[in-house]
Amino acid sequence: MAQTFDGIDDALGAWLEVQPLFCVATAPLSDEGSVNCSPKGNRQEFAVLSATRVAYLDQTGSGVETIAHLGENGRIVILFFAVSGPPRIVRLHGRGVVVERDAPDFEELSTYFPTAHEVGVRSIIVVDLTRVSDSCGYGVPLLSFDEHRPTMDQWSRRKGDAGIRDYWREKNLASIDGLEGLVLD
Repeated sequence: MAQTFDGIDDALGAWLEVQPLFCVATAPLSDEGSVNCSPKGNRQEFAVLSATRVAYLDQTGSGVETIAHLGENGRIVILFFAVSGPPRIVRLHGRGVVVERDAPDFEELSTYFPTAHEVGVRSIIVVDLTRVSDSCGYGVPLLSFDEHRPTMDQWSRRKGDAGIRDYWREKNLASIDGLEGLVLD
């Protein structure tokens, strides 16, 4: 049965942090805008900061929808689902902020993530939770997890820091709906 929680306790936090995959969904305010849902691999890239605050590493991508939507309205939901073991779905609703790699708060937050200073890391997304809930997950298939793909890391390293920043300028300054994305110097 579905439940709502006051926050994330130690047991739920431990479960969230070991899931190999989660999804992030955001939307612009405009009815004409595009709703976005992005899958995220979790290689120690999700952290529970407190019972009501979480964060995850945001890797470079070809789009910048999550960053743009958070900048416009802050609304976000993070979805976790068990692909092995007992069935479970957890939704974390909240208000998110983007801490870009060059922002002063990035350094302090980076201590939660072993790979925070890798070339491809674009930002850290911090979410103040407004609702934590779970549901059965009976409809989610059982899947075998082999490993995380190395492709993003390899691509980022080949580009190097200067190349990644050039890519951000080319692809990450605005969303597909024209909302402001990354703010670069």
